[in-house]
Amino acid sequence: MFGARTTLPPGPFYSTPFVAGRELRRDPLGMTVRVWREYGDTTCIRMGPLRFYMAFHPDDVKHVLQENNQNYVKGALIARARVLVGNGLFSSEGPFWRRQRRLMQPAFHRQRLAGFVDTMVACTARALDRWEPHADAGTVFDVADEMNRLTLTIVGQTLFGRDLSNEAGPAGAALARVLALTAERVMSYLVWPLWVPTRGNRELLRTRRVLDEVVLDVIERRRRGETSGEDLLAMLIEARDEETGAGMTNQQLRDEAITFFLAGHETTAVATSWAWYLLDRHPEVAERLRADVERVLGDRLPTLDDMPALGYARMVIQEAMRLYPPLWGLARETLGPDRVGGYDVPAGRIVSLSPYVTHRHPDFWDDPERFDPERFTPERIAARHKFAYLPFGGGPRLCIGNEFALTEAQIILAMTVQRYRLRHAGAGPIDLDPSLTLRPRGGVPVRAERAGRVATGPRRLAG
Repeated sequence: MFGARTTLPPGPFYSTPFVAGRELRRDPLGMTVRVWREYGDTTCIRMGPLRFYMAFHPDDVKHVLQENNQNYVKGALIARARVLVGNGLFSSEGPFWRRQRRLMQPAFHRQRLAGFVDTMVACTARALDRWEPHADAGTVFDVADEMNRLTLTIVGQTLFGRDLSNEAGPAGAALARVLALTAERVMSYLVWPLWVPTRGNRELLRTRRVLDEVVLDVIERRRRGETSGEDLLAMLIEARDEETGAGMTNQQLRDEAITFFLAGHETTAVATSWAWYLLDRHPEVAERLRADVERVLGDRLPTLDDMPALGYARMVIQEAMRLYPPLWGLARETLGPDRVGGYDVPAGRIVSLSPYVTHRHPDFWDDPERFDPERFTPERIAARHKFAYLPFGGGPRLCIGNEFALTEAQIILAMTVQRYRLRHAGAGPIDLDPSLTLRPRGGVPVRAERAGRVATGPRRLAG
């Protein structure tokens, strides 16, 4: 145990939490970057009697997420997200989390992923077909909105065998709204309990109920044998705990399904949206990507076996996620006292990590604001601190779907550059919108120019 007297790291002081809260709500990411630049790799924001710690150095990130991970839980901030995700893999803790992780892990093995690649390819081909009128007329459309629709389609098909993007009333619109309301809840300083009938609480409960009705209906119909499929839901229903032989209840399936909706479409949509923006701003990278895809695929569509050869597409998405990590901040709460970055941290304190900042740490990234996919060659990855890059978190709680997301993004990038060149149609740089994920504020307006070939079949392209 540490002594009663602790050594506080440097950091700003605010007379009350409300003063700090206003700045955090106005520009949470800007405040995080400013604190790092002014006070260093380990900081403490003092808000009256409260203390909020931040750790940015990869050594300290590793300590929190891996070396001493048993001393940390997601804590009160993430608990606010349980209003949406319940006790799913993202928000659960302890033995229950370990059980759910064991049950779900086989569903994300590489051999299982092969069955999802055809779905990803088919969904992407249909999405690209929808862009034909835009290319013909030269009209502007929001590619961020298109990426959101596409990834929602993919997650619906791979999870349920059902296209939820077309259910604007029952599911698609409810999911979008409940995500926005949950983000507000997580980011607010003061939160009303759900039983208080505020306008926001009433809308949150209503949209969650709409989403639950769709999800639970699919689960119950599958349980009764009215539907079938070789999707993630089938795998999760069949999964049994090695120790007890027990499977998941409908509520547990619901919680994991909603969690997968969040992680399985929002993060990939955000990452690919930023990738299109960056590729337009760096035409030399876009042309190399196009040439690499042409070399590997020629006039056909991708398969799982093509993924290693499409390495540059993966490097592009990895570098986009370095500059604009969808999960831009992580929070953990100490169960017992700890020492981070040479400073004492008492029990019950929040320690915040920022992939956005760590991905720009000059000790680990040369010219960190430059877009350079070559940072992710196998040799440079091997030589770099493992925790200098954490778009999917790290340690035991590394995102279970990271390979699914990267493969999905590879396929979307490769298939799109076969057919189109996307030109940013905005008046200037895109601003950041840090909510639950790091979205491009106002979307990514583009024009689509034809790149040559058009997909006409499940495995071929025609001139």
